[in-house]
Amino acid sequence: MDQDWEVVSASKYKKRAPAKEQNTEQNVNHARQLGLEVETEKKFNASTNKNHAPPANARKLEQETEELHHDRVPLSVAQAIQKARNAAKLTQKELATKINEKPGVINDYEAGKAIPDNQVLGKLEKALGVKLRGKDIGQPLAQKPHPQAHPK
Repeated sequence: MDQDWEVVSASKYKKRAPAKEQNTEQNVNHARQLGLEVETEKKFNASTNKNHAPPANARKLEQETEELHHDRVPLSVAQAIQKARNAAKLTQKELATKINEKPGVINDYEAGKAIPDNQVLGKLEKALGVKLRGKDIGQPLAQKPHPQAHPK
């Protein structure tokens, strides 16, 4: 039995054409001198990573006048928190520790800089005993009667 074996080499790199076959300027000029038909093409932005054209929607973005921003804590809520905290004779740090938040969170809420979070507002309401959401902001929380165990 006669087997026909060919050597096959695999590589992740492309093999380069020999210098004679590459489209260098010298080779292109030589081909022109010989009278061969030569087609050359200038590539736009070749070998650069720049794109000087503005994005397609740039004009639309420039004409956009609506300002998008997050809602902040209303001033009435900020004042209610501060008033209730002072009435309870707590510092911002003590109140933060009591509700398991950072002191900066309390500071932001009292300054009206915070983005309202119902979870934090709920903790503050419980800790201070003051309503901070909905109507009657700053009013004492209504104590709900605790359900008592009924004898069976």
